[in-house]
Amino acid sequence: MDKKLQDLEKHYTEIPIPKELDSVVENALKQGRNKRKRRTPQWLLGTAAAAMLFTASLNMSPAMARTLSEIPVVGSVVKVLTWTEYKVEEDGYDATIQVPSIENLENQDLAQILNEKYRAQGKALYEEFIAEVGDLKANGGGHLGVDSGFEVKTDNEQILSIGRYVVNTVASSSTVIEYDTIDKEHEILLTLPMLFKDQQYIDIISDNIKEQMRTQIAESNQEKIYWVKGAGLADEELMEEFTTIKPNQQFYISDTGKLIISFDKYEVAPGYMGVVEFEIPTAILKENLVSMTYIH
Repeated sequence: MDKKLQDLEKHYTEIPIPKELDSVVENALKQGRNKRKRRTPQWLLGTAAAAMLFTASLNMSPAMARTLSEIPVVGSVVKVLTWTEYKVEEDGYDATIQVPSIENLENQDLAQILNEKYRAQGKALYEEFIAEVGDLKANGGGHLGVDSGFEVKTDNEQILSIGRYVVNTVASSSTVIEYDTIDKEHEILLTLPMLFKDQQYIDIISDNIKEQMRTQIAESNQEKIYWVKGAGLADEELMEEFTTIKPNQQFYISDTGKLIISFDKYEVAPGYMGVVEFEIPTAILKENLVSMTYIH
């Protein structure tokens, strides 16, 4: 992958959530206990990592008015809005960067921090693009493109899953995507580790994904390629061999309550495979799940 693409992705994905998040989460947990004793499951209250209760308040600008007809409305309470859009259209240089905002959750402080993260990422991506364009122009010109936005993957009575993606294009293209999955009823931001009793989930999921990869390669007559051993590939074709998911691997929960694990373009397969996803069978997860509330 082009080094400029790698630098741009790294700059985007490493935008940190502010340090104030810890104290906001702690306060949110205290407030949540007082407000939701009768409706919050006991196992959820006992999990500190599950205490990300949040809401959003958004001052809509006139620039947003033209996008309101396309806004995905989430249930009767939570909404996902296009907060702003950066747009560049020049000969050889194109950027469209849509920044989402979540509103109508209850903890405004935490919502503000999360939405500020989205805004910081969008601004950083735009500024990095402008800097790259300047460098290219100074060195005789070239081509550069960035397309960033969001899509609602799941929107039902229980779950909201939002994917935020960035597609960078120079000579080739790369794609990264990050998910936020929210329990709409209890207004909890879900993380992968909090869904399981212990870290055994890492090996369970990783082994299943490797099995799925090998099966897909075999059934497609190697039209599909993953960098996994035992699939009949030469060592030089493995690139960076896939061995295990990250503890916080990107994921979302589907409309049918299935765990979907996502990998960025180039992360576990050649570029032509794009972003790849694997649905993990609930049967192999259920013994390690804290609860069947979300995954079933």
